[in-house]
Amino acid sequence: MKKLYIVVAACFVITFSHAQDITDALRYSSEELTGTARFRAMSGAFGALGGDLSALGINPAGSAVFLNSFATVTLDYNQRKNNTNYFNGITSNKNSEVNFDQAGAVLVFNSTNSENNWGKFTLGVNYIQTNNFDDRFVAQGISPNSIDQYFLGYSDGIPLELLETIDNESITDLYLFLGENEGFGTQQAFLGFQGFVINPNSNTPDNTSYNSAIAPGTFSQKYTLASTGLNGKFSFNFASAFKDFLYLGINLNTHFLNYDRVTQLLETNSNSGSETNEVLFSNNLSTTGDGFSFQLGAIAKLSDNIRMGVSYESPTWLTIAEQATQRLETFSDEFNEQVIVNPNVVNVYPDYRLKTPGKITGSLAVLFGTTGLISFDYSYKDFSNTELRPLEDPEFMFQNTQIADNLKAASTYRLGGEYRIQDWSLRGGYRFEESPYENETSVGDLNGYSLGLGYNFGNIKVDLAYDNSSRTDNPQLYQVGLTNTANIDRDFSSVILSLSFGL
Repeated sequence: MKKLYIVVAACFVITFSHAQDITDALRYSSEELTGTARFRAMSGAFGALGGDLSALGINPAGSAVFLNSFATVTLDYNQRKNNTNYFNGITSNKNSEVNFDQAGAVLVFNSTNSENNWGKFTLGVNYIQTNNFDDRFVAQGISPNSIDQYFLGYSDGIPLELLETIDNESITDLYLFLGENEGFGTQQAFLGFQGFVINPNSNTPDNTSYNSAIAPGTFSQKYTLASTGLNGKFSFNFASAFKDFLYLGINLNTHFLNYDRVTQLLETNSNSGSETNEVLFSNNLSTTGDGFSFQLGAIAKLSDNIRMGVSYESPTWLTIAEQATQRLETFSDEFNEQVIVNPNVVNVYPDYRLKTPGKITGSLAVLFGTTGLISFDYSYKDFSNTELRPLEDPEFMFQNTQIADNLKAASTYRLGGEYRIQDWSLRGGYRFEESPYENETSVGDLNGYSLGLGYNFGNIKVDLAYDNSSRTDNPQLYQVGLTNTANIDRDFSSVILSLSFGL
């Protein structure tokens, strides 16, 4: 093992081949329960009710239920707790934050012509944070598998001459060249070779097979992930009421997302025969995107006590840009030497497109005069229809096959109720979301409940809610080679405060 120190001060930016996969597609296709305190107190069961700014995100016909112009703003305090089990190593992480969750308004226009069957129409605009990407977890334990399998998984078939620098060529130069001409996988093989994690089976330039510089045995591993970001949506709404019986509405939605993630794996071993005994592998990812979708909805007032709703949410068509950086450090006990492979390069991947699946929702609500109500929503979303585009891209063809084979249609059930005592309202709800995975373990089912209360001051309403949900996930550390999974029990809780007022 030769001594090598590589630290490059300059930062280079160039277009590279992409490395998107099924986890990226699912992340940007999923939504959390967010919105006003009243909406969340009833677990989002508002498809047949309307009369709430967040209800427009389920059924755009809901704005026509408003009697007067109305506005709402919402803040929430979130707390996430992850209990992680990794080869019997148990860790716990908590993080909390305050978010600006929702803001919107509806303008109600009533017809002055008493003979007009379309007696009312509404215009609305609403912002909602549809997903919060803030997350932290640490997976720590003794693994039978090493990170060497990651680099070996990418190195098979790659000529050695691509991984060795030539005269006057720096690590940065070659890393840039490989990213631009050979792709992400060759870059990973390059890092493993330069970091003395993998060795060629022969030193000839045309060698295409490799072995590990890390001997078999057990490996102490600590994998950390920290991410931030959100997925937001602006809805522009139009709705109308026909004879106070049928409410129809449409939303035109613009979406934006940002996601930043830092992962780091520290692996050590004392296995006999290992040339490399310590590996520190760091990856940073930064993602931005924007897109468009639309929604159509209807609510039928079957009687004074019963309402039915149906809505359709189109796929969201997103354009996504990603940037990434990598760094590898290794250490050898035998040679007492450290190797730092730090290209200091920002990998700028070509923009790609993502089509998320559409969703259909059916709703039923029973009203007990002005005393209270019970509402139920059922939604169906087929995650196997998620597509990375362009479709003719060979890598995306492979990933789309993975999506179709591993994801499935998932149902969501929401039940909510409200009981009024003079100016006070007491609320509660329950929801169940099926796993989008065929194996139902990569991402598990979600169970959630909620409670809340509100007070009507007349022209001003104040609502408070508590929402809790939990699910168990088993994410892979890496998609290639080191595919160990971490078992994570996730618990999400929120306290939500909304202020509403007439306009």
